[in-house]
Amino acid sequence: MGDKMGMYKYLADLFQNAKDKTTPLQKERIIKWRKQPAIVKIDRPTRLTSARRLGYKAKQGFVLVRARIEKGRRKRRSLPKGRKPKRYGVYFTTARNLQAILEQRVSKRYRNLEVLNSYKAGDDSKHVWYEIILLDPNHPAIQSDKDVRWISETTSRGRSERGLTSAGKKSRSSRRKKVKK
Repeated sequence: MGDKMGMYKYLADLFQNAKDKTTPLQKERIIKWRKQPAIVKIDRPTRLTSARRLGYKAKQGFVLVRARIEKGRRKRRSLPKGRKPKRYGVYFTTARNLQAILEQRVSKRYRNLEVLNSYKAGDDSKHVWYEIILLDPNHPAIQSDKDVRWISETTSRGRSERGLTSAGKKSRSSRRKKVKK
């Protein structure tokens, strides 16, 4: 009979093959995304397999947001008065990764929603775009869903600010690496 693959497996293979080279569709999307604001609410995920893997469901109470952040080192404003170059301190590295920073920015914008998770949607030479999955903890559909009901509890408030999302845990070095035996 041959290998049986479901729709999501084909989509994952398609994205994996496109990862090595930029496809015309990706190029077209990036051009369009550059003209949009930094944080945009979207109707459906760009990468369905990644969104579903991270808990997204196409139902009420789930909100998707595409957000953009600049790549590269963080640069401080130029300092007045002369200094030795070594004491100038213009460039510094952040403690959190770009994905965790974006999750926190989106969380500030959408105060009534909670960040579930996020995944990379695309990048160019200057920006990186992530799609962030948000949940409305007060929505009846979320409160009745056994998979995501836990987000309605008061202990789950402010997950991105406390570094409890996957990207936040990664920047805090809290994710344990699985050891293969």
